[in-house]
Amino acid sequence: MDFAFTAEAGLAGLFLASFLSATLLPGGSEAVLFAVLRLHPDQAWPALALATVGNTLGGMVTYAMGRALPSHLAPERSAQAKRHGAPVLLLAWTPIVGDALCAAAGWLRLPPVACALWMALGKAARYVAVLVGTGML
Repeated sequence: MDFAFTAEAGLAGLFLASFLSATLLPGGSEAVLFAVLRLHPDQAWPALALATVGNTLGGMVTYAMGRALPSHLAPERSAQAKRHGAPVLLLAWTPIVGDALCAAAGWLRLPPVACALWMALGKAARYVAVLVGTGML
């Protein structure tokens, strides 16, 4: 049987890996991004977009999990949360801490659209850094 790893299959797998690695499940989407682009270097921009969207959606699942906690458990927005708020989610890509930041943003009832935008910006910057660092962009 001849199995060809098509660009479409690679991009679908990348989206899934990016989504899952941004939830509380362990995983590393950077390795999948690297593998897809080694086989299909012409797919850099679609791969970057899908990895960013998938990873952001996964982060928003974690945000929703935090937001699902009973509202009486959420503290009144602390001075720290008011001061830094959603922009702290630029760091949502960081291992371990990133998941906690996403959950805390939901728990603190920070605005979901602002959270998603800051999260996407940080995650996209991380993927761009990975691609530039490996010479693939």
